[in-house]
Amino acid sequence: MLRQVAPGRYDTYEALLRAVAEGRVWMLLWHGQAGSPDAQYGNMEVDGLGYAPCVTSAQELAASGWNRAHEVVSGRSVAAALYPDRWGLWLNPHAPGGGVGIPWLDLRRITGGLDRLPAGPLRLSEPAADIPQFYALLAQNARNTPAVRALRRAWVQPALGAAYLAIGLDLYDTSRAAVESVRLMMQQSVGAVPDGLPVSTVSLADEYDPVAMWMRANARPFYDRDAYGGGTPAPVAPSPVSGYGYPPQHGWQAGAY
Repeated sequence: MLRQVAPGRYDTYEALLRAVAEGRVWMLLWHGQAGSPDAQYGNMEVDGLGYAPCVTSAQELAASGWNRAHEVVSGRSVAAALYPDRWGLWLNPHAPGGGVGIPWLDLRRITGGLDRLPAGPLRLSEPAADIPQFYALLAQNARNTPAVRALRRAWVQPALGAAYLAIGLDLYDTSRAAVESVRLMMQQSVGAVPDGLPVSTVSLADEYDPVAMWMRANARPFYDRDAYGGGTPAPVAPSPVSGYGYPPQHGWQAGAY
């Protein structure tokens, strides 16, 4: 898969992500031994983003010339370990062309499910769809749902797959009962959405979700319990989220992670 991946080939890149999720990688250790408390991955920086370097087989390990320790781990487990600290994974940095980097947001997708989270890089903007009935009904139902503080919205265009309307949920309470009340609120509201328009929700409290990050930075609430709705947001130009999807290739420098 690595030999086939190229910038803009998001279908091939998705196949690579699946291969990493289902396979193993040989993580390069800058300090310590595999399984030891002082073990540290190497690190490298590309375009301001941090990555932990690895190789994809015992043969690639030999070809890399790495003379320190390593550990063999599943792609899914290393993805879960790296993304919360916003570290990506760089595959075969010794290879001709410099290998391929997987940014942390795509490691999050590996951890959370490639079919459940949209393929990046995402294009996000203020929705252009004119559906005032849906927004009015949703705001009315939100007023009757005490767990909801505010609602925001975004139009999401994944790199692969259909675009959709995302509703950002700003909640006072995330208990099971509160979440169930919000699920019911959405269920009571989606009937006003035109046929064929996909709608999804995202928690604005999720510090790792790229749609939530964009909404917090760019989208004013269309419902705010304190202001009972507020004004109409000005249109926002489509904007990519940094660190999502296939990055440029560059040389690498090792260090400690």
